[in-house]
Amino acid sequence: MKDAFVLMAQNNAWANTTLYAAVAGLSDSAFSGPRPGFFPSLKRTLNHIYEVDLYYIDALQETGHGRSVYDRTDVGSCAALAKLQTALDQELIRFCETLRPQDLDSLRLTRRETGDVYERVGPLLLHLFQHQIHHRGQAHTMVHHAGIAPPQLDDFYLEYGRAPTAARYFAEPLETTKRPQSGKRGPQ
Repeated sequence: MKDAFVLMAQNNAWANTTLYAAVAGLSDSAFSGPRPGFFPSLKRTLNHIYEVDLYYIDALQETGHGRSVYDRTDVGSCAALAKLQTALDQELIRFCETLRPQDLDSLRLTRRETGDVYERVGPLLLHLFQHQIHHRGQAHTMVHHAGIAPPQLDDFYLEYGRAPTAARYFAEPLETTKRPQSGKRGPQ
C-alpha cells in the first residue's frame, strides 16, 4: 500500500475537488450568502479551509510566511477559490510523496498568536487532514441548505463503492473483489 500520508493527501484533494464541483453552479451571491454553521457562509468556510492549509503547508515546507498567510481578503468567487485550493492540494500531495519515515518526527515551527511552538511533521499532517474533514463536514450542511444534493465525500479508500472520480487520485484498484484464501496455495 502507498504511504498513508500520501493517501490522505490524495483523499483530501479528491474530497475538495468533489465539494467544489457540487457548488460550482452557485452564483457569487449564493456562495457568500448566509448559511447555518460555524462560519456564516460557504465562502467563509471554504476560505478558512484554504487559509489554514496555507498556514500549515508553509510550516511544513518551512517557507517562513507564518501567520502572514492570514493577512488576505477572502476570495469571493467559488471558481477562483477552487483553482487555488486545487493547486495547494497538489502541493500537499507532492510534499507527502517526498516524506521519508524519519521526516515524520522532524520539528516544524508554527507561529501562534501566543508565541512560537514546535510541532512534529506527522502530527501536523494528521491535524491538517482532520481540520479539512471537520470543515468540509460543515460545508456539507451548507451545500444542502443551498438546495444542492451534498456529494458523498467518504467513498475514497475502500474498493467497495469507491467513487469513480477518485480513480485519478487513487490508482491502485484491486485485481479481484474476492478475498484471497489465507494459507492456501495455488497450482504449482
